[in-house]
Amino acid sequence: MMRAAPSSTPSPASIAPSPEIRGTRPELAELVLIAREHPGLLGKSVIGLVSDVFGPSDWLSGPGDDGAAIPLAGTNVIACGEALWPPFVASDPYGAGVAAVLTNVNDLAAMGATPLGIIDTIVADDSVAHRVLQGMRYACEIYGVPLLGGHLTRGDGAPSVSAFGIGCASHPLSVANIRSGQRLVFACAVEGDMREDFPFFRSFDVRAEKVAGDVRVLADVADSGACVAAKDVSMAGFVGSLAMLLEHGRFGVTVDLDKVARPRGVPMHRWLSCFPSFGFLLCVPSGREDDCLRPFHQRGLKADVIGEIDPGGQVALRRGAERVTAFDLSTETVTRLRRA
Repeated sequence: MMRAAPSSTPSPASIAPSPEIRGTRPELAELVLIAREHPGLLGKSVIGLVSDVFGPSDWLSGPGDDGAAIPLAGTNVIACGEALWPPFVASDPYGAGVAAVLTNVNDLAAMGATPLGIIDTIVADDSVAHRVLQGMRYACEIYGVPLLGGHLTRGDGAPSVSAFGIGCASHPLSVANIRSGQRLVFACAVEGDMREDFPFFRSFDVRAEKVAGDVRVLADVADSGACVAAKDVSMAGFVGSLAMLLEHGRFGVTVDLDKVARPRGVPMHRWLSCFPSFGFLLCVPSGREDDCLRPFHQRGLKADVIGEIDPGGQVALRRGAERVTAFDLSTETVTRLRRA
């Protein structure tokens, strides 16, 4: 899916509480308001145009999940793609090159796939294209994935970068596998720092020697049956990405914020609003929690059970005895994609 990078993250004080959540704990009210007004989340509704033109889909063969699964020769080829926000490409072409690889590797991981390669398309002047390719080279090296080829056009207008990932998965992870009673796990890397110009938490530099193995953990837990569905936390933020994970089946969950790992010194509202370079939401069959958590812990990553999937459709946040609903998927949607 295309991602639209927000230009800024709203601060808690910048949005007045709405009537339906007045009276709740101020922090929870602020977190919900920030989640619902997140520019990256609001930009997801345009994805519904795909259903308007192509009609409903099963989400696994596409569109719907973070990638499409194509059965082939006893396994599944996973294909995905990303378009980078043009102002980001113009202001930081090297970072855009890194992001072009990172987003695809994360999408492949969220499908339970091992990455096989990246294909790119670049339209830019020579200077910008050179920096984009340098960023892609760095990311390909640390993630252990080759650049297979692509397309490069010299252009003097606004630069454009897109990239596409190819992977393979024996047991694809899909939102179609989510059921009530499964446990919701959040796995993330908390080493690193937050960019100041837009909400991106980068851990790939400090974990450069580890990230290739980190993203391949999801294929391991998929193959073992310890995880059946996953989504990377991306431009829609934590709560928005969670809503996208659950909207296919209109499931709900109450997230225990006290169990959500976050980097030291990063306020909760910034952490839940950002795109972490390694952050995944996983649906885990009851009884398989330890089997899912252990591989992440063994790599020094954070992973905890933060809730239980339920049939009610409410995506809610809880702290102590207080709970507030962020989205009601029984009546609203994020992407407007229709299921077959």
